[in-house]
Amino acid sequence: MSEQPFSKRATYAPALPEDATFYSANKKRVTSRAVKTAAETALSERGVKIEDIAEIVFDLQKPFMSGLTMEICEENVRGVLAKRELQHAILVGIELDRLAEKNMLSEPLQSLVDQDEGLFGVDETIALGAVSSFGSIAATTFGYLDKVKPKIIGRLDLEKEGKVNTFLDDLIASIAADASSRLAHRVRDAEEKRVAQSSGK
Repeated sequence: MSEQPFSKRATYAPALPEDATFYSANKKRVTSRAVKTAAETALSERGVKIEDIAEIVFDLQKPFMSGLTMEICEENVRGVLAKRELQHAILVGIELDRLAEKNMLSEPLQSLVDQDEGLFGVDETIALGAVSSFGSIAATTFGYLDKVKPKIIGRLDLEKEGKVNTFLDDLIASIAADASSRLAHRVRDAEEKRVAQSSGK
């Protein structure tokens, strides 16, 4: 049986630009760089800035860390945004919010997302899935942020006038919780390294 010649037309993601894909085993696959760029663009287009999320991280960690700066918080937000699982969650969640705004979801899903129905927990499930790689601290912090809804999370949750942020507010809570956990673990690692060096171990 002869092998069929490779054709770019018979590949995945045919609409993506060439520099956002690569060909492997006769499949056109999306590059990590393209996914990262798309996730960051999606957040920006929804009015979310790195600094907005970093403010939440700063407020969470300031009581426990002397010398904490916004720059450090922003660095950790960017660090978690580099994780593929989180990028995927952002793309899926924001796309569903956008489709709901255009009334393009089928019922009853359209109404569930549009109204952010109280018993509809898929938004939290997607956000929690993205939290899982950052440990239990991130999970408990996410639960706190989901209840309190500080700063941009609360603003997004209350935004009306045709806007749907059912998934977005939980995604921001997830990013902030992840960045907070990442920062806490890195600070502890640095402290332990200093102690080990000072004791000569």
